[in-house]
Amino acid sequence: MSKVEKFEDLKIWQDGINLSIHVYQTLGTCRDFSFKDQMCRAAVSVPSNIAEGFERHSNKEFIRFLRIAKGSSGELRTQIYIAMGTGLITEEKGTELISKSRLLSAMIQNLIKTRETNF
Repeated sequence: MSKVEKFEDLKIWQDGINLSIHVYQTLGTCRDFSFKDQMCRAAVSVPSNIAEGFERHSNKEFIRFLRIAKGSSGELRTQIYIAMGTGLITEEKGTELISKSRLLSAMIQNLIKTRETNF
């Protein structure tokens, strides 16, 4: 494993960026602008909070922001379920996004546990 020197080195940040891009692409033609905005904000919040916490250079602060990022991931999943239920996105696309979000949440939780135990 290579040394993490900047937040861009973190796999969870990279996956958060990819998930955000995927959400934006999925909602590209969505005409429910307020819902689209809310979903995109939740998606963007995940990697943004990971980056902000990392840049604080404090383990306690990093863990706090990782928890916020994890919460945003849960918020996003809820919105994906609503988008599927209302027909804004297909079940296939929604299931894919939910899977990516769950995996990212698990990765964030694992990093929280590691940081709580080892630092």
